[in-house]
Amino acid sequence: MAKAAPNLCFSPLTLNQNRKENFFSSQNGCFIHKPSLKTTFFSPIFRSCIPIRISATPTRTIDHQVTDYNAKILHFCQLGELENAMELVCMRQKSELETKTYSSVLQLCAGLKSLTDGKKVHSIIKSNSVGVDESLGLKLVSFYATCGDLKEGRRVFDTMEKKNVYLWNFMVSEYAKIGDFKESICLFKIMVEKGIEVNSYTFSCVLKCFAALGSLKEGECVHGYLLKLGFGSCNSVVNSLIAFYFKGKRPESASELFDKLCDRDVISWNSMISGYVSNGLTERGLGIYKQMMYLGIDVDLATIISVLVGCANSGTLSLGKAVHSLAIKSSFERRINFSNTLLDMYSKCGDLDGALRVFEKMGERNVVSWTSMIAGYTRDGWSDGAIILLQQMEKEGVKLDVVAITSILHACARSGSLDNGKDVHDYIKANNMASNLFVCNALMDMYAKCGSMEVANSVFSTMVVKDIISWNTMIGGYSKNCLPNEALKTFAAMLKELKPDSRTMACILPACASLSALERGKEIHGYLLRNGYSSDRHVANALVDLYVKCGVLGLARLLFDMIPSKDLVSWTVMIAGYGMHGYGNEAIATFNEMRDEGIEPDEVSFISILYACSHSGLLEQGWRFFYIMKNDFNIEPKLEHYACMVDLLSRTGNLSKAYKFIETLPIAPDATIWGALLCGCRIYHDIELAEKVAERVFELEPENTGYYVLLANIYAEAEKWEEVKRMREKIGKKGLRKNPGCSWIEIKGKVNLFVSGNNSSHPHSKNIESLLKKMRRKMKEEGYFPKAKYALINADEMQKEMALCGHSEKLAMAFGLLTLPPRKTIRVTKNLRVCGDCHEMAKFMSKETRREIVLRDSNRFHHFKDGYCSCRGFW
Repeated sequence: MAKAAPNLCFSPLTLNQNRKENFFSSQNGCFIHKPSLKTTFFSPIFRSCIPIRISATPTRTIDHQVTDYNAKILHFCQLGELENAMELVCMRQKSELETKTYSSVLQLCAGLKSLTDGKKVHSIIKSNSVGVDESLGLKLVSFYATCGDLKEGRRVFDTMEKKNVYLWNFMVSEYAKIGDFKESICLFKIMVEKGIEVNSYTFSCVLKCFAALGSLKEGECVHGYLLKLGFGSCNSVVNSLIAFYFKGKRPESASELFDKLCDRDVISWNSMISGYVSNGLTERGLGIYKQMMYLGIDVDLATIISVLVGCANSGTLSLGKAVHSLAIKSSFERRINFSNTLLDMYSKCGDLDGALRVFEKMGERNVVSWTSMIAGYTRDGWSDGAIILLQQMEKEGVKLDVVAITSILHACARSGSLDNGKDVHDYIKANNMASNLFVCNALMDMYAKCGSMEVANSVFSTMVVKDIISWNTMIGGYSKNCLPNEALKTFAAMLKELKPDSRTMACILPACASLSALERGKEIHGYLLRNGYSSDRHVANALVDLYVKCGVLGLARLLFDMIPSKDLVSWTVMIAGYGMHGYGNEAIATFNEMRDEGIEPDEVSFISILYACSHSGLLEQGWRFFYIMKNDFNIEPKLEHYACMVDLLSRTGNLSKAYKFIETLPIAPDATIWGALLCGCRIYHDIELAEKVAERVFELEPENTGYYVLLANIYAEAEKWEEVKRMREKIGKKGLRKNPGCSWIEIKGKVNLFVSGNNSSHPHSKNIESLLKKMRRKMKEEGYFPKAKYALINADEMQKEMALCGHSEKLAMAFGLLTLPPRKTIRVTKNLRVCGDCHEMAKFMSKETRREIVLRDSNRFHHFKDGYCSCRGFW
């Protein structure tokens, strides 16, 4: 009997290990097709070893020396000795080597990724005029593809006269592997045009290409074509169709195919589970898994991983634990991809201890394991834990990847941990990662959220490549860190580089709102309308906020009503808007309307409604909402809520009640709470209580100039000039600086700034001074007299009156009257609280000139019309 012929390895590429079929198998040196139903889109289409049978007994007489050379080369290939094999190949003449010998050497070159040697073999084949048949052509194309030179492989492919379906499929698959899905589809179309008889693998591969490109219509055409050819009941093709429709966000179409499929395998079930989970329909995906369990269908690792991802997304910890137990029984726990997914599930379900147990038991960890653990600490806001893991990774020699670095930076950003963030930045520099776009974006975000915009800008300015996220991070960072002018400058620079998106609009609109830059805000509103961004809910909410903070409450409400699907942020912005403008009853009505819509308020919503009650003097309603928050919604009051209640009591004259309320708080009051009471002391001129309260404030924030100035002003209004002098000396000794009062008004897109007591440099200073004197004279004629106590200086009445005329809000209002057209609303913004005399002047101006004046100070809005103010005295 003939001795068994040796088998030679063809390629390291493998099919799915769960199946026994080979894409190719050999019979007496010929390649015979065997379809693999489980070959995946990115899987190679060859098994690691394709047997090539060498006949032990030649059927014809040949030269024994030539046979020895072929056998020796084949033997060296079998042993993986490429150098020896190449030496013999280069020595022999054309007629001495068989095609299968060249094929074996090319296989070995592919396996060892030796492009140079493989090219030598190809050169010898060409120089010896060896005929390239389908078998040798496949080896050549496969060699070039494996070695990363698909371009040369394509040249070989194009020069071949005869190409069977397997070779076409190989090229379609290889282009798909490198992400060139369009070329894969192009080859498929050429196959159809040339009449090449396609098979199930062709359809499986090309459907995944259409899915990757999101080409739903073309994919549906292929669906129709395969049905016409009779592949509609082929298991592997239907599985690919299910995946295609899920990828195209058509879960119902995928479900219909699954329901009609008689021959379901585990891939069919897995496709349904992962498809539903990836489309946000986690409950339906988990339902499919439960159905599998009920029917007794065996699961594999892919099933377990998909279900764990679903548990992670839905926070279903109990099911996740049950799946964990099943996986242990099925011996999946030693697989690293399972352990990583399990760790991520525990982390996302809030069981960080469970995640840590999985992490510690892992025999093998890769960078994904570490990154998942770091992400868990990030979600918990524990940047210290993430930094400890970073240090542990360094000790164990694990190099962090971009995902791990960005996760740690995100943890630092969430917790405001600037020092930890700087440590990570040092690691980035030391490991030459500072040029990575994603790392730079995460760095900027961390510095911005930690309030360090100068460093964020230094990272931004050194970036060679900036994407839309880079620009948005800087614009949003400037807006949130109260640097609106810088945000607008960055936005202007961005417009020269690339087109903004909806996120940019949501970032820049708050900057306009902060400045009360109505004209600029309107320009941006027009831009986003032209570019179709107004349907984005984040943008819609930012627009409502813009018009609220620019004093155009009616337009804000109109835009609010136009939002088709309002979220909690939408309602909260509108409630806060009414509160800022002194419309407490409207704020309450909006709050009740929100609850009627089934949206539950959160702690921020309650801050907004309590603030609204405070600024409208609605004492009873304020207490009612405070108790609703505690009793009905089980929200434990925080410092901000207590501050609102103290402010409400203080503004309504209940100073002693406010003081007692603070002393009974379950948490230590901060300077904001005591500061609210100190403001109340100024309104009701309670100097004795003001002094007691000020002591508490100075203990908590000894470097805050504003509180020293506030007490000094309380003394000044009571004409206690010695005390005023003492407070000013204290400010001087501490090296503190008082923020000067300034106001601004936007006219024709330009912001005009006025500083108290410094008007002489303004080009319209004489006209402004003349108008204010005229107004003051008319006020006296009608019985209005200057409120000299608000001059806050120790001088005679005339000097006090002159000082009052120099207040910044008066200068800005006068400039508006001089330059804006008749009937145009005058909109002024001030950085500090408006003084009583300026408040009276604004009321008189609105009556005398029949102009509406909107004044926004540091606390709220004042709408002056026909001699009345919307605040009704609660300011």
